[in-house]
Amino acid sequence: MKNVVVLGATGSIGKSSLEIMSTLPDLFHISGMTANRNKDALLALSKKYSCRSLCLTGYGEDDQIPTEISYKGIKGIEELLEAVKPDIVINGIAGSAGLLPSVFVLRKGIDLALANKETVVMAYPLIKALAVEKGSRILPVDSEHSAVFTLINHYGKDSLDKIILTASGGPFREYSKEKLKEVTFQDALKHPTWNMGPKITVDSSTLANKGLEVIEACRLFDLAPENVKVTIHPQSLVHSLIQTKDGALYAQVSRPDMKHPILTALTWPAFVENSLEPLKLHEFDSPLEMTFCGPDFYRFPMLRLAYQAAEKNKSYTIAYNAANEIAVSAFSQGKIGFYGISQLTEEVLDKDWTAEPADFDDVFAMDKKAREIAMETLR
Repeated sequence: MKNVVVLGATGSIGKSSLEIMSTLPDLFHISGMTANRNKDALLALSKKYSCRSLCLTGYGEDDQIPTEISYKGIKGIEELLEAVKPDIVINGIAGSAGLLPSVFVLRKGIDLALANKETVVMAYPLIKALAVEKGSRILPVDSEHSAVFTLINHYGKDSLDKIILTASGGPFREYSKEKLKEVTFQDALKHPTWNMGPKITVDSSTLANKGLEVIEACRLFDLAPENVKVTIHPQSLVHSLIQTKDGALYAQVSRPDMKHPILTALTWPAFVENSLEPLKLHEFDSPLEMTFCGPDFYRFPMLRLAYQAAEKNKSYTIAYNAANEIAVSAFSQGKIGFYGISQLTEEVLDKDWTAEPADFDDVFAMDKKAREIAMETLR
């Protein structure tokens, strides 16, 4: 049985993780959970899943928290990990706030099931070196990277030519550029396929989420940007593909449910029977459509900017992520429009980001610098 800690338990990844583990009580023990500031939701999950080791990371030393919660603040994660000594940690924290918790996990030699793509986008060379030093495994939880990870492990890295990441296209995939200029934050939250948090849902609408995944794929699988492609696949049944050197394509196909890649990370390299409903292509009474087309870089410039950041590398990926986070926040407040997100990101990326971070302090310094430039640009 594996002891598992879930970081970001009240978010969509966290809840899915808890749900799938609860159906396999002989395999998993939920030994710890964290949330940012939502104490009521965390306490409800604690009761539901009989987990008593809890941390509220958004509270400071002087803040009062319920007596049922043992740890608080970002450092509380370290204390929780030391106390429960998990075998694996699921990092479902959204945004750049997930980087430091990933560092805490790997420093303790614990395997990391990683749904926080910013950990890879901002600091993968340092994260990878830390994992190697401590003997930890990094197992991707994003459905696209989970699919690619599984396919590469099956067919072998030496056979690989290209990765093809699938994208739903978000709620605006058929909108004209003129119509996109008028969309609102609330419009962007209406994703046609996935149920996710607000930040990642907006990122899906701009294709920034897919841009972050392109950067992530380049780093996780050690590929040049030109070998990582994106295809729009509205049905979200194919979770990504690889193309081998002989030109053949191999895909991972399943229902659009994050519980599947979460379980893959938790049980790797085993494949275990579970309660998830399989996709039975042979039982459909009418044709099941699966369509694919290339992305439109003109209507969705955030994807183009991500490729540029991936090509330049250095600290450009940090700047891309930071600028996008500031821009999405401004969009949510009605301060900028849909295309203000890409305009702000491009202005930040036009600065000099050629410095290579030597340590995590450098990463956070570059992140802070990019945010300050983005905020100043907004004024």
